This record gives sequence, structure tokens and C-alpha cells, in this order.
Amino acid sequence: MENYTILRRRFQFKTLSTTRHLLRLEKGVDGLFDSFARLDSRISSVGQTAAKIGDHLQSADAQRETASQTIELIKYLMEFNGSPGDLMELSALFSDDSRVAEAASIAQKLRSFAEEDIGRQGIAVPSVVENATASRGLEVAVANLQDYCNELENRLLSRFDAASQRRELSTMSECAKILSQFNRGTSAMQHYVATRPMFIDLEVMNADTRLVLGDPGSQVSPSNVARGLSSLYREIIDTVRKEAATIMAVFPSPNDVMAILVQRVLEQRVTGLLDKLLVKPSLVNLAPMEEGGLLLYLRMLAVAYEKTQELARDLRAVGCGDLDVEGLTESLFLAHKDEYPEHEQASLGQLYHAKMEEMRAENQQLSESSGTIGRSKGASVASSHQQISVTVVTEFVRWNEEAISRCTLFSSQPSTLATNVKAVFTCLLDQVSQYITEGLERARESLNEAAALRERFMLSTIVSRRVAAAAASAAEAAAAAGESSFRSFMVAVQRCASSVAIVQQYFANSISRLLLPVDGAHAASCEEMATAMSSAETAAYKGLKKCIETVMAEVDRLLSAEQKATDYRLPDDGIAPDHRPTTACTRLSRVLEAAFTALEGLNKQAFLTELGNQLHKGLLNHWQKFTFNPSGGLRLKRDITEYGEFVRSFNAPTVDKKFELLGIMANVFIVAPESLSSLFEVHSAERRLQNRKTRIQTQLPVALQLTLESHAELK
Repeated sequence: MENYTILRRRFQFKTLSTTRHLLRLEKGVDGLFDSFARLDSRISSVGQTAAKIGDHLQSADAQRETASQTIELIKYLMEFNGSPGDLMELSALFSDDSRVAEAASIAQKLRSFAEEDIGRQGIAVPSVVENATASRGLEVAVANLQDYCNELENRLLSRFDAASQRRELSTMSECAKILSQFNRGTSAMQHYVATRPMFIDLEVMNADTRLVLGDPGSQVSPSNVARGLSSLYREIIDTVRKEAATIMAVFPSPNDVMAILVQRVLEQRVTGLLDKLLVKPSLVNLAPMEEGGLLLYLRMLAVAYEKTQELARDLRAVGCGDLDVEGLTESLFLAHKDEYPEHEQASLGQLYHAKMEEMRAENQQLSESSGTIGRSKGASVASSHQQISVTVVTEFVRWNEEAISRCTLFSSQPSTLATNVKAVFTCLLDQVSQYITEGLERARESLNEAAALRERFMLSTIVSRRVAAAAASAAEAAAAAGESSFRSFMVAVQRCASSVAIVQQYFANSISRLLLPVDGAHAASCEEMATAMSSAETAAYKGLKKCIETVMAEVDRLLSAEQKATDYRLPDDGIAPDHRPTTACTRLSRVLEAAFTALEGLNKQAFLTELGNQLHKGLLNHWQKFTFNPSGGLRLKRDITEYGEFVRSFNAPTVDKKFELLGIMANVFIVAPESLSSLFEVHSAERRLQNRKTRIQTQLPVALQLTLESHAELK
């Protein structure tokens, strides 16, 4: 127990002493932390002071460096401020080839400073003599600096040329970078481009001309020129592409150099070739067709323009900086495009006149080869040689299509394109109108000649038998000439209609869509087309009337020659009557068959209607010259039936009714006199029934429609 007490007391003592020791340690640690805090604050203060001192030292060093450079520049400026043109006392820096870049930089700084100072002195009013003296001194320095910069620039350009010949791209690049300090390197860029072989070698230019135009004196054709231009422009693109690789490796501003290079290519190499290729022709004295005429120039222009546009696109792909290569290419052709519409119209006119001369020469040759064959036959041969040809009209359209393709190529604006297309299409209308009108007039002239020939050989009432036989033979020949002229005119009308259809189809397919951008252009062209064809319509109308006169003259001739008095007054000899048509009717049907098959379309319908009316009138007048007995009446009935069946193919209801009435009138010569009243009563009843049937057929749709409308209203 006593030991326990002793141990407890010892423990308490130890604990107390330990606690006191820990308290002393804690106070020591707190003091240590305070010391560290004071030390950190002191260190931070010292660091900030050191940083400020460093900044001041750096600023002072920069100022010292600037001051040193300024002193150096002033020293150099004073060297240039000596006598005008005296560059012999300059520092070694300005003559050391190894320090050219440094010398160029210092020279440019001095020059800028001196020019700026002169500018300020020029603006401010000098107040003391010293300012004026200083200004004059800087002017001397500027002049000497300019001379030195020029000399240095030339020295660098010489080094650049030498490196270029040795293909030392690193030296070229070094020189180009230094030269870029002189006027942004423009002189170096222009010097490099100007020294390219394709701009200074005359053999290259001559080779271009031979490649495109061929050897001197050779015939130039658009296809050969197209191939030559394609080859030449490919060569130019390859050359520019190689130069572009060098430019990218040498110059600090390659896009600017490429712009200068491409501009030089277009303005010198391409323009020089185009000036030789495209010689603008005169509109007063046209080039003869034997030499190609205006068409050759226009084709050359189109080929050159199209190929040069392709060149511009390829140059753009290779690279040309900010150069408007398309606009520059367009400017090369402005002088030609300004007068292009006039040249195109003049070319179409020249082609037309040449074609007409060619056809006239062919017709003359054919006429001469035919020999002297008589007036009527010769007229028909000449007429056939000068017949309207759809092939010729198709050739007119082909010329116009080619011209329209050039209009599309040269006209970038839709309004300009529409104006040019309208002018070119008007040329086609004039050509087709003149050609088919003259063809119809020639064919109608043949009809007039045949009519005059026919009138010469009309039989008079009192002639001898020998004279009558000769006149009849001549009348047959005149009739043959009339038939030939009739057929020729009908062929001309058909070909005229086909030609107009070709032009209308061409307008619908190729022209109309190009005229839409301009208000009223499409309607104006349609009106011009109708006006142009009106002259042909007038000639065709006059000719068709003459054709009807020709057919009716032949009808009258055949009826007079073939119709006998005994045809309709047969003798009562007990022989069975002849129920066949008369010989005049049979021959007349053949003539009418030729007229029926001569035309097609709407022209045919109108023509046959008028012919049917004239035929009815002519037959009626003819039959009034004869007397009839019952047997003759039957034969007249047979002729009328034959005529009626034929004219029914005319599809002309008015003509059909007239021939039906003729058939009814022929019954008068067949029935007995006492039966005439009943015949007319039956006919009147039939006519009333037919009229009533017609009225019912006309009114039934109207009544049915009214009934349907009433039924709908009731609903």
C-alpha cells in the first residue's frame, strides 16, 4: 500500500513535469513560427524590390540599346549627310556583302526617318535658321540613301539572277527576302517575271505562231487552230506550274508574284498570238467566200475565245493571287465583241447571197446542158431546176444555229443574249421569207407562161381541118406544160409549208427560251415571224388561184375536145344504151386526180373546196350546150355520179350538195314528161325531210343541255 502511494506520487510528479515541459516547447514553437513569418515577409519584400530593380535594369538596358542604335543610326545618317552623290566614305557595313541584309534594313530605317523629318519640316513653318539647315542636310541624306538603295537593289538583283541561272533556290530566297524591303519587293518580282524565257525568247514567240497558224502561206482552219491553241495553252500551263513551284520556294509573297506572272502571260504571250490570229474584217469590203469570208473570222473568234477562257480557268486553278484573270481574259476580246452582232448578221447575209449565186450558177449550167428544147419544155425544165428545196432551208437553219451558239458563247448577260439572238433569228426569217417567196413567184411565173402558151393555141370557130389538127396538137403540148407547171407549183407549196414548219420548230426548240429574259422579245419575234411569212402566203394564194385556173382551163379543153354531141343524144336503134361514163368524163377524172393528190393539210382542204365549186360551175355551163334524150340522160346521170363520187373525196359538204342537185336535175331527162310533177314533189318532200333531220340534229344537243340544266336546278 505504501509502495502504491509512492508510485502514484512519482507518477503525478512526472506528469506535472512533462506538462510543464510541453508548455515550454509549445511556446518555443509559436515563437519559431513567428520568426518564420517575419522571415517570409522580409524575403517577399526583398524579392519585390529585386523585381523592380530588374525591371528598371531591363528598361535601362533597352533604353541603352535604343540609344546605342540611335547613336549608330545618327552616325550612319551623318555619313550619308555628306556631299551629294558621295558614297565613298561610308562604313564597312554598307559595302560588306556578308552583311547585305543588315545594311538594307539600316538604309531603309534611315530613309524612312529622313523622309518623315523632311515631311514634318515641310508642314511646319521654320522659325530659325538651324531648322532650315537641318532640313537641307536631310534632303542630301535622302538623296544619297536613294542612290545607295538603288545600287544595293541592283547588286541584289544581279546576285539573284546569278543564283537563278545556277538554280540555287536558297540564295534566291535570301535575296528575295532582302529585296522585299525595297518597295515591298515589287522590283524583284517584276524582274523575275520579265526574265522568264517565254517573255524574252523570240524563238518561243515564233514557235507559238507556227503551232497555231501553221507555216506561212498555209490555209488556216478553225479545227487546226483549236488543236494548236489547246497544245499551246497546255504548254503555258505546264510552264506556269513549274514557275509556281519556284516562286513558292523563293519569294516571301508568292501570290503577288503569281499575279504578275499570269498577267504577263495574258498580256504579252496570249495577246501577241491573238493579234496575229484575229484580224478584224471590214464590214464595207467583205472578205470573199473563197477565202472563208466573215464566217472564217467568226469561227476563229469563237475558237480563240473558248480556248482562252479554258486557259483562264486553268490559270486560276494553278494560282494567280488576287488577279481577276477572268476579267483580264474578257478584256482581250472587247474590241471584237463590241462589233460582234454586226459581223454575225453580215456573215449570214454573205452566206445567203453566196448560196443563191451558187444555185443560180447550177441552174444555168443545167439549162445550158439541156439544150434548145422548145419554149414550153424549156420553161418546165428551168422551173424544176429552180424549185424550192427543204434542204436549202435546213442549211439556213444550220447557219443560224451556229450563229446562236456563238451568241450564247459571247453574251454573258441574259438581256444581251436575248437582244443578239433576236437579231440573228430575224436574219433567218428574212432569208427563208425571201427564198420561198422567190421560189413561189418563179413557180407562178411558169403557170403564167403555160397560160399564155395555152391561149395562143385556142381553136377558133372557123379553121381548116389541117390547121385545126395542128392547133390541137399544140394545145396538147400547152396542156402538158400547164400540168407540169401545176405540179411544180404544188410541190413548191408543199415544200414552202415544210420549210415554215422547220423554222417554227427551230424557234420553239432553240430560240424562244433565250428570249424570255427580255419583256416583249418573244412576242415581237413571233410577230416578226408572221410578218416575214405573209409575203410567202400572198404568193402562194395567188399561185393557187392560178392553179385552179389552169385545172379549169384543162377541164374546158378536154370537155370541148372529147365531149361529142352524140354522147347525150344516143340514136334509137334498139341497141342497149351504154352505161359507162363518157370519154370526156374518164379523162377529166384523171386530171382531177392529179389535183387531188397535189396538196396536203389545210391548204388542200381550201384548195379542193374552191376547185369543186369551179368544177360544178364549169360542168353546168358545159352541159347547157347539149340536148338530151332519155338514153343520153341516163349517160349524163352516170357522168354526174362519177363526178360526185370523186368530189366526195374532197370532203367538202357544200360541193357534195351541189353535185347531188345536179344528179336530181339529170332525172328530168330520164322520166316521162307527165311524171315531172311527181318527181319534183318527191324531191321537195325529201328536201323537207332532210332539212327537218338537220334541224333536229342541231337542236337536240341544245335541248338535252337545257334539260340537264333544269334537272340540276330542281335538285
